[in-house]
Amino acid sequence: MVDDPKTLVSTSWLAKHLKDPDMRLLDASWYLPDAGRDPKAEYDAAHIPGARFFDIEDISDARSDLPHMAPPVEKFMSRMRAMGVGDGHQVVVYDGAGLMSAARVWWLFRLMGQENVAVLDGGLPKWVDEGHPTEDMPPIPRDRHMTVRLQNHLVRDVTQVAQASKLGDPQIVDARAPARFRGEAPEPREGLRAGHIPGSKNVNYETLLNDDKTMKDPEELRAIFEAAGVDPDRPVITTCGSGVTAAILALALERIGQTKWSLYDGSWAEWGMFPTVPVATGDA
Repeated sequence: MVDDPKTLVSTSWLAKHLKDPDMRLLDASWYLPDAGRDPKAEYDAAHIPGARFFDIEDISDARSDLPHMAPPVEKFMSRMRAMGVGDGHQVVVYDGAGLMSAARVWWLFRLMGQENVAVLDGGLPKWVDEGHPTEDMPPIPRDRHMTVRLQNHLVRDVTQVAQASKLGDPQIVDARAPARFRGEAPEPREGLRAGHIPGSKNVNYETLLNDDKTMKDPEELRAIFEAAGVDPDRPVITTCGSGVTAAILALALERIGQTKWSLYDGSWAEWGMFPTVPVATGDA
């Protein structure tokens, strides 16, 4: 794997840079309710030394009825300042699943105009398996200002996605499991219709990962997108259940050199609830 401090870094890279003065580590663990896991309690028990806990549910838009939508700029800035994360820092985000919700926080930093942010490949499980240290005390943060420049081209709303669905451009790629995409499995959130956005393609995020939850190499990633009928060189809107695993697709696209992507923040939590937008079932 090629380490890239703007996308993905290995556990060995992090072990080398862990004590760098400009390093800021974030534990962004988050799980679906049916997982029965408490990410904050797990963080309190053991985290990578120096990591702060990034609460995806808290650092979100409290005005929205949709789950963990991107927060307003001011809220993001004030939360990061309180956590001591700001200008000049190299941020590395990890999670307890290996590689899941960390990608969402990577996307959030990119949305806020922060380039020096990477996901830890394989996350906390790989770090622990390799015998690297953990601690149970949170760091004492010092205030640090962060300059935010919102990158609107990295996020899409329901109107923009509906237009893309009609025109077939950009391509829409859905990260959910095939059974949910086809409308054969119930949605984890109540009150949502089953199926997918018409015209979208299905690339289940799990197919992009190895057994140890590290991301596959760029050649394999490209082949997976192509096999699903996605042209990796054309613009893509990524979507999923609630905007978390869609960010794994975005990270994979970035790894293969495709920078013309955006993420549908509302994802199926929004589309599946709207009675006025069409729903397709079956295969893509």
